[in-house]
Amino acid sequence: MAADNAREFFETLEARSGDSSKAAGLNATYLFDISGAGKWTVRVENGKVSVQEGEGEADTTISASDETFVKIVNGEQNPTSAFMTGKLKVSGDLGNAMKLQQLF
Repeated sequence: MAADNAREFFETLEARSGDSSKAAGLNATYLFDISGAGKWTVRVENGKVSVQEGEGEADTTISASDETFVKIVNGEQNPTSAFMTGKLKVSGDLGNAMKLQQLF
């Protein structure tokens, strides 16, 4: 499913991810700070994904514009090149950020 905006992506993330075997063994918390859209805290606990709107404590913070974020989740923008060109910023645990590609 293609997302039209970050809010739509996060509102449907839990339903789409279910209990993902790709996330088995991963325990991490992410803060997505999407300019022009809002902030969401995503927790991954051994394959189960939960999403809460707003800022929470996180291991990794990912910041991007709504436009860039939507392109990344829709497969129209490579996240690594977005990071290298400054369109995507990551702070905290970079290893956890790399694992996101296999989850979503």
